[in-house]
Amino acid sequence: EVQLQASGGGLVQPGGSLRLSCAASGFRYSSFAMSWLRQAPGKALEWVSSIDRDSENPIYSSSVKGRFTISRDNAANTLYLQIGSPQVDDTAVYYCAKCPRHQSYCMVSSYTDRGRGTLVTVSS
Repeated sequence: EVQLQASGGGLVQPGGSLRLSCAASGFRYSSFAMSWLRQAPGKALEWVSSIDRDSENPIYSSSVKGRFTISRDNAANTLYLQIGSPQVDDTAVYYCAKCPRHQSYCMVSSYTDRGRGTLVTVSS
């Protein structure tokens, strides 16, 4: 059974920083690309970033590019999202998601599994 558990959320001030983690189990983590998604209050699920299985060519949505950094540790079966220069509009529940086999990224319409999220609140 695929299990994905995000953690590290909390209250952060604008301009601060926060690192989210996602512990993965139940599948061969190093063989799959992974993504971060988020859902703000009252809004639809939104793709944030993806990273392929070898950590090459990470991609980002235009709203977070230059501020967020996705990374992974295949030995530890863990996915990370470093949130830099957070803005109020970044307030959301953040989820990690597993991509289909042989895909180097996946977005809202194409992930196969999504774990429990972690809430990030950006406020002064």
